[in-house]
Amino acid sequence: MNQTNLLVETIVKGLQEKKGHDIVTVDLRKIPGAICQYMIVCEGKNPRQVSSLSDSVWETVNKNLKENPSSVHGLCNAQWVGMDYGTVIVHIFLPETRYFYRLENLWEDSTIMKIPDID
Repeated sequence: MNQTNLLVETIVKGLQEKKGHDIVTVDLRKIPGAICQYMIVCEGKNPRQVSSLSDSVWETVNKNLKENPSSVHGLCNAQWVGMDYGTVIVHIFLPETRYFYRLENLWEDSTIMKIPDID
């Protein structure tokens, strides 16, 4: 397994640990000009859970892969938190914000994989 795939798997694990909902991975490797190889989109029920999900991703990736995101945005209001790991960008939304932007639908040529919720 290459480093990017391991990163995707580890991020998903961090999201699942805090019960992230409707997790999807978007494979952008075949999209010319894409800013990353994968995008991971997830939602939390409220701002507290959105923050908790981003904390879990940070801790899980740091613990298992010794990597930190190059930037994190949106923690102040926690409606949409973006975490940039270079080859992978993570988006954690409140449900209404995710619905409004529908990021996973922007690249019709991408491969989207839905990850089952863990309850």
